Amino acid sequence: MLRALCLDLMGTLVTDPYREAVRAATGLDLEDLAQLKNPDAWPAFEAAAIDEDEYARRFFTDSTSEHTFDLQAFHRVRRAGYRFLPGMEALLDDTAGRCERYVASNYPVWVEELATRFRLRERTEGVWASYHLGVRKPRAAFYLRLLARIDRTPGECLFVDDSADNCAGAEAVGMRAHLFVDADDLRARLRAEGLTV
Repeated sequence: MLRALCLDLMGTLVTDPYREAVRAATGLDLEDLAQLKNPDAWPAFEAAAIDEDEYARRFFTDSTSEHTFDLQAFHRVRRAGYRFLPGMEALLDDTAGRCERYVASNYPVWVEELATRFRLRERTEGVWASYHLGVRKPRAAFYLRLLARIDRTPGECLFVDDSADNCAGAEAVGMRAHLFVDADDLRARLRAEGLTV
């Protein structure tokens, strides 16, 4: 029986303004940054291994690069870009009392801003991100730490994410998973799971 709905945040509940924010911070598109960007900086930041100033400092592979990362421009565009994806605010509210709902995201300390802005702690039973858990999806430790925090068995949970790799990671530890497409598709899955939404 479905007891807990574990929802990814970026690209599932809300829009992800990362691409636009990076362009504002660097003047370059992500495609242009492929050879310039340090691939380890963002994962380390999401898992709370470094703070945001260190993330900005490490953004480029070569610390002596002519390129700079404007953290204030990044924040301005990032903060302006968040909004609920179509139908997801209503779905979140409609599932209240029908099952436990948790945010389960790869995201840095900024998850706290979003929890306040979108009243996620009032609207769900908990907000858990890589920032809190110290590990990122799709590593098994993310899901196992999440399950320990919410005190649920894998079989009681449906994990919803817009990343196939993250869904596969959830399934590998015994959770059911749903690859997010849109709110209507998720509603259909929840009905198939026995929820009246």
